[in-house]
Amino acid sequence: MDVQTAQWLTSAHGRAVVDALPPYVAADAVSWGAELRQDGLEPDRVAAALTQSALRADARAKFGDFAAGMLFTRDGLEQATRLPVAARHAARFRDAGITKVADLTCGIGADAMAMSALGLAVTAVELDEGTAVLADHNLRHWPDARVVHADALEVAAHLGVDGFFADPARRNARGRRHDPRDYSPALDRVLALRDLAPAVGVKVGPAVPHEAVPAGTEAEWVSVDGTVVEAALWCGPLARTPGHAAVVIHDGAAHRLDGDTHRAEAGALGAFVYEPDGAVIRAGLIGALADRTQTRLVDSQIAYLTADVAVESPFMRGWRVLETVPLQTKAIAAALRAREVGAVDIKKRGVDITPEQLRPALKLRGPHRLTVFLTRLQGKRQAIIAEPLEAAPLSA
Repeated sequence: MDVQTAQWLTSAHGRAVVDALPPYVAADAVSWGAELRQDGLEPDRVAAALTQSALRADARAKFGDFAAGMLFTRDGLEQATRLPVAARHAARFRDAGITKVADLTCGIGADAMAMSALGLAVTAVELDEGTAVLADHNLRHWPDARVVHADALEVAAHLGVDGFFADPARRNARGRRHDPRDYSPALDRVLALRDLAPAVGVKVGPAVPHEAVPAGTEAEWVSVDGTVVEAALWCGPLARTPGHAAVVIHDGAAHRLDGDTHRAEAGALGAFVYEPDGAVIRAGLIGALADRTQTRLVDSQIAYLTADVAVESPFMRGWRVLETVPLQTKAIAAALRAREVGAVDIKKRGVDITPEQLRPALKLRGPHRLTVFLTRLQGKRQAIIAEPLEAAPLSA
């Protein structure tokens, strides 16, 4: 965002225009824009105000009611940490006794807000001047928070803090960058901040290679309501349990699994099949989950677990196995037709057929809905027809 637009949005006039807009409805945006122009607002400011209205609507998924008072860039909102996850980041620093934190590459200031809310003194550093202006607005409620427009790594040594947090950019014009060397700044350069202060936290992409995690570091993958949203590396006193961990947040409750990354045993399909949460899979903790839940893999190369009895765990979803058939369209369609199934949820792992290919070929009719797993069972291509287990208390 250019700095002039950011300065207008944070001015009394700009805030008043944005705050006066009704909840965003795409179909009404054209008429709203026409009204603003009739009131004498310049076209570029009309566009900026409508963009903020749309971004605030999108931001509710991450920030809840806080979104109504914030200002955003589209890229900044996409990369911003969700509020419940940012609160966990902030708690790491507080619990480690860190009192002054530099939030490097702070973007719109989501993590800095969470740190400030826990009483930490935060210096938020942002290279893009327009984004820095918006971050300063978002941090306006906390007197111990300040925003610095600078290259984070150039000023890091002069910030007078005892901990660092960084969220390197992982997207450019060509899309997402999965190689940590392609982050901006590169992961190795961020981790070098440990020479200034050992308490360093780095938000990374969920696809970060395990070999990129330094020894003695805690790598934590996080999912929110079934979607893996991030991984983070925690160094020095911020590492509670060095190694790998998965955190599953569902309906506001957080559940944590840690352990080593050993492979689970494989065996015959039982009466129930389970899909581990994506954070568990990304963290390489399927073996640890299998040990905890007394389950086994359906195939040595497939990330589905199975058991002979029902198991409750926040780290996986479960289905009751009804039958298995060869992975052939006619066989699957016949089995579903016999059960009067008119709608299916299709999941696949380890086979080349896609749900988009299979679904129209099934030609389903009927009142019932089931799940079909397209996978391998001990090396054989099979379809598992199953019904989801009812939601159970997340206790394991």
